[in-house]
Amino acid sequence: MPSAWIGMAAGDRTFIDTNILLYAHDASAAAKQPVARAVLDRLWAERAGTLSTQVLQEFYYVATRKLSPPVSRTEARQVIDTYSAWPTVILDPALILAATRLEEEEQLSFWDALIVEAARLSGATRLLTEDMQHGRVLGGVQIVNPFAPEPQAESGAAAAGDAGRGSGPRARCAPEDA
Repeated sequence: MPSAWIGMAAGDRTFIDTNILLYAHDASAAAKQPVARAVLDRLWAERAGTLSTQVLQEFYYVATRKLSPPVSRTEARQVIDTYSAWPTVILDPALILAATRLEEEEQLSFWDALIVEAARLSGATRLLTEDMQHGRVLGGVQIVNPFAPEPQAESGAAAAGDAGRGSGPRARCAPEDA
């Protein structure tokens, strides 16, 4: 796990993107599943996790339709019920409008901007995702990819690259599915 994750201060709130939740329940994600489970276990232990209704919706859709093997609908509902114990940002028109501005200002996809705005609204200092640039700070929220390798002595351009863009749940859902 990146040192930014390991070195988090106690009491900091961390927002999880859908891909973290999916990998924890994806039997085919042999390398990422233990990392995702460890991240979620730590957030449970520290009572530091938060998410949004968007994360729960995307989880249900992708887990029951796109994973191989898919998660049963019953199990997916149980996961949603379990994570509903976390502080959950409910999407509303003001949040959607804020995301449209962030999308335009920062050149993000609308769905990623919505995740960032929900994380900001939740009071999170970190957003765990593999779908955005590791280390970038948006709206006071630092993007942390828990699957990213520890930084080596690489060039600044290589280190600043977009980590994992296009592999997350929004990439697995066609735009008409959203």
